[in-house]
Amino acid sequence: MSGKRHSENFRPGRVPGHSDGRLYSPTFERNHQPVIAALLARLGTEPGAALEIGSGVGQHIQAFARALPHLRWLPSEPDPIHRNSIDAWSAFFGSNLPAAIALDASREFGTEIAQLAPLRLIFSMNVIHIAPYGVASSIITTAAHRLAPGGWLGFYGPFTEGGLHTGEGNANFDAGLRADNPAWGVRDVDELAALAIAAELSQAELDVMPANNRILWFQQPA
Repeated sequence: MSGKRHSENFRPGRVPGHSDGRLYSPTFERNHQPVIAALLARLGTEPGAALEIGSGVGQHIQAFARALPHLRWLPSEPDPIHRNSIDAWSAFFGSNLPAAIALDASREFGTEIAQLAPLRLIFSMNVIHIAPYGVASSIITTAAHRLAPGGWLGFYGPFTEGGLHTGEGNANFDAGLRADNPAWGVRDVDELAALAIAAELSQAELDVMPANNRILWFQQPA
């Protein structure tokens, strides 16, 4: 789902880690509280299941599970070193999160999560710009089939809006991604909204996040 540039940045030795396998996200302290606030505003306290796609090193989903304990959280991550870190964070906190699954989001994955459905939330942080465009498409398609009525799909990361970058830093980041892999790149809100509307999800809504990031939301009609 992701590629060399992303996964190598989180290898042991490149970020702080522990002998038990826990790795640290360099952005966790900056963005986890604003993301939690956005999740609470959308989801409230109604129970249900929540899937994170691309859980990375696992710090964020631990924070989400503590802040929204009424949801049954499932981490997923294709990288085995990251899955080990996710599970190590669960052991560290003594959380009841299930083991991270090796979900392939490059195709529709509804069968793999059928036991969770219908979900109140599918959430993906910093994934779709370091993956081929088909990953975003398959996530949207799966969400349309597996979200509960009123359930939410959220994408966190940088986006273009109306084809324009929201800052010079994002433009430079996008150029670097496309130089590494022409299939990668910052995605456009309007293009993703068109996919979501075709899948009969709601119009796009945006929450502004730190460092010129956004959460792009779509909802299953109630």
